[in-house]
Amino acid sequence: MSNPQVLLDTDSRGIATLTLNRPDVHNAFDDNVINSLIQHLEAIAEDPAVRVLVLRSEGKNFSAGADLNWMRRMATNSYQENLVDARGLGRLMQCLNDLPKPTIALVQGAAYGGAVGLAACCDLVVATQASQFCLSEVRIGLVPAVISPYVVRAIGERQSRRYFLTAEAFSATQAQAWGLVHELVETVEQLDAAKDTLVTKLLNNSPCALKAAKELIYAVSSKPISADVIEDTASRIADIRVSTEGQEGLSAFLEKRKPNWIQE
Repeated sequence: MSNPQVLLDTDSRGIATLTLNRPDVHNAFDDNVINSLIQHLEAIAEDPAVRVLVLRSEGKNFSAGADLNWMRRMATNSYQENLVDARGLGRLMQCLNDLPKPTIALVQGAAYGGAVGLAACCDLVVATQASQFCLSEVRIGLVPAVISPYVVRAIGERQSRRYFLTAEAFSATQAQAWGLVHELVETVEQLDAAKDTLVTKLLNNSPCALKAAKELIYAVSSKPISADVIEDTASRIADIRVSTEGQEGLSAFLEKRKPNWIQE
């Protein structure tokens, strides 16, 4: 799993930091980087010691998207080889989107192409005011296919109909207005302070409830409020009320003490 282009560090609180470490190519990713990210995400998903994932990158830019040498290789590959390759990127997006832990993306500089997908797959996104986003695929005769379910969900169909087609860059302020970015900071140096504030909030909450909350969002998002949905939500709250952490949380609240998942 060792790859100097993708670094993983986990601190004593259970905060895992996954870092793209290719600043010389603006953190562009290829199949090797994608595979490393997938392996790390799968390990993080199964590690009970990890409470929160932070996704970030070294250097001036978050990520330029697909690596140029990787794209050159793909251009000479067969349809079947391209299909296998695209499924790898699809697996990365799915692993990040479905990770059963809260995820925070820290974005500086440019986030182009597939990097917009990475941001869209994270639960919380903090960006600098100077950050720029771009779905640039059509400029080179391609489309943002694999990342599209996540990006359209994040910025909406209406904005996607413009920016998928024009390949215009859009600002961090616009990204925040559309829902892709949650919080803006003035400088790169302020990203860590914003991250620390969010991490503190997340660590106050039940790990099992955070996982269940993410699953709940997926279960009800964009669905009509039907009898099945209503019954499903009733089952979910009943399940978690009788769970170990649900019982601990309710007891702690009634006894006016901190629950056992908050480290002293």
